[in-house]
Formats: sequence, C-alpha cells, structure tokens
Amino acid sequence: MTKTYFFISDIHLGLSTSKVEKEKEILLINFLEYAKTACDELFIVGDLFDYWFEYKRVIQKGFIRTLGALANFSESGKKIHYIIGNHDFLHRDFFENEIGALLYHHQIETELNGKNFFMAHGDGLVQNDLGYKILKKILRNNILQKIFTLIHPDLGIKLASATSKTSRDYTKNKNYGETDGLFETAKSKINSGYNFVIFGHSHQRAVFEHNNGYYINLGSWLDKPCYGKFTNTFEIIELK
Repeated sequence: MTKTYFFISDIHLGLSTSKVEKEKEILLINFLEYAKTACDELFIVGDLFDYWFEYKRVIQKGFIRTLGALANFSESGKKIHYIIGNHDFLHRDFFENEIGALLYHHQIETELNGKNFFMAHGDGLVQNDLGYKILKKILRNNILQKIFTLIHPDLGIKLASATSKTSRDYTKNKNYGETDGLFETAKSKINSGYNFVIFGHSHQRAVFEHNNGYYINLGSWLDKPCYGKFTNTFEIIELK
C-alpha cells in the first residue's frame, strides 16, 4: 500500500524573540495536527530546537506544547523518525520513551514506496569542512558529555545555547566554495543507487535532479517554513 510521508528540518525553536518563537510554535503545532490526518509517517531531519541538551531528570523549559503535539501525533498511531542534527547536543531517551519517536544518531537508509532514500541532517558531510568535523567529534564525545551533565542545568543550558549560536554562525558564514557541498555529496549517493537524498543543515532549500535521482534540501523555518511530502513524487510545500 502506498503511504504518504512528511519531512521537516531546521525549525530551531528558541532561536529568536518570544513573540517570533510563539508564532513559529503555533505554526508547527497546526502543522502536526494537520499531518496527523494527512500522512502516515513524519521525518524530522534534525534541529527541531535551536539547542537540545537532555539531562537524566531535567527537560529544558519552553515549548511544552510542541512536545505534547508530537506525543499526540505518535499516540494517533503515526511514526515519528528523528534524525539528530548539529544543534541536538545530547539526546537520551525522552523522545523515545515519552513521545514514542524513533531516534537516529546517524543517517537513515530506507525504502519508501519502492524508492531508495538516504536521509541525514547533513552536518559533517561536506568534503571541505574539516573544522566542523573536528568540532562534532568534541561535542559528541561521550566522556565530555558526561562531564557536562555535572554542571547545574541553568548554567549548562545557557552554555549549550551559546554553543548553538557559535555553531549556527559558523555554518552561516562558512564559505564552502563555488558549488553546493551537500549537493556534491548527494550526487555520490545517487550514483550509488539512491533515488532520493534528503538533507537539511545548510538552510538553503533546494531540489536538484541528478542521473534520475533527486537531491532535496528542506531549508529551514527561519525564513519560509515548509515541509516535504512524498507519495509517488516529492514536493516541497510552503506553510502560511
């Protein structure tokens, strides 16, 4: 049976002023309510929050309505797939146990409606981005993460927020050369047999065809919020 799949990426809840973020959250909640009846599975391709650092017994303040909407979506019988992004500094088991999401610390390689998909947030996949690859290894180091959890959450989350801004500024200001580095990576995946390669991370929305395959970048919700939809073909739909 043919299914309908939705895809979102780089929402970055918590980035801007409380007014802007409240409007963004309302839009997201309305989208999730719609998706509950319009799709079979939802893929979140990283960076739902501008930063997420999960302590064992503490969940950061804010956006409780989003978490509730995600749980409601899952409880309706629909699957949520969450791919870790570069602003997802530490996920434990909250999304899995409390929301019912499937959490992925690496890429997803799967078949949807008879087509081969490769999905990843996109961080660390650009060839000429050695600086970020080193930073990623540091931020994802298990020992350093355990040490960080010893810091009081008020200070820890403040530091995580500052690190998130540094990471975002680095991505925004990085000169990757004349070509789209993620597209170059996508081409190699398509050449190896994937029909669709889906990334986020760069905040640059794109749909490119290559050798009968497609590279999709979902952009971000910082400018023009959108989502991807796939049944037999892939389309990007703007939210208003």
